[in-house]
Amino acid sequence: MWCIMNSRYSLNKTKYLLDPEVEKLTYLLKSHIDNDRRNCVLLLLALNIGARAQELLNIRWSDINEYDQTVFIRGIKNSNDRELPLPDWLFRELLKIKSNPGKPPKLGGAQLKISPQYVFPITYNRLRQIWELYRPVNKKFHALRHTFAIRIYKKTKDIRLLQVALGHRNITNTMIYADYVYSQQELKKLIL
Repeated sequence: MWCIMNSRYSLNKTKYLLDPEVEKLTYLLKSHIDNDRRNCVLLLLALNIGARAQELLNIRWSDINEYDQTVFIRGIKNSNDRELPLPDWLFRELLKIKSNPGKPPKLGGAQLKISPQYVFPITYNRLRQIWELYRPVNKKFHALRHTFAIRIYKKTKDIRLLQVALGHRNITNTMIYADYVYSQQELKKLIL
């Protein structure tokens, strides 16, 4: 006897931020941005471009296109590279970091010598700490990527555009969002 296992990733409401959670997070970040610009911009960027944690940490100042107001993302995990536009207000906040980078981060009392070429010169563990400080609910950082994807798909219904935005090489990986949104909307119509 054998069993067919669904190897596809299962998306549910514990893996992305619901609209009220996005609103709460956005409010928190915007209200703290003047005191904690780098960290708030990092999380707002994650929410607005859907990049993975390491992709965000790999962003260099040379990846920021001031003319087009875009950011170039180097794909990881066999993803495609991509260039994504930023909202005007977020792009301005990003440039404020460049003009006033602040003090280099410290680790164990010693000043870290991290290259100024990186927009967010922090470790993955520090990123997790920042997320735990600001997150509106107890969900993983990767929930920001799923939130971005679901919001883009709901807005456009364009699976190919979403594939490009997420850097997926195989559209099968992107289909989880279309399947999830479709099934949620259709079940709501059927039941309500």
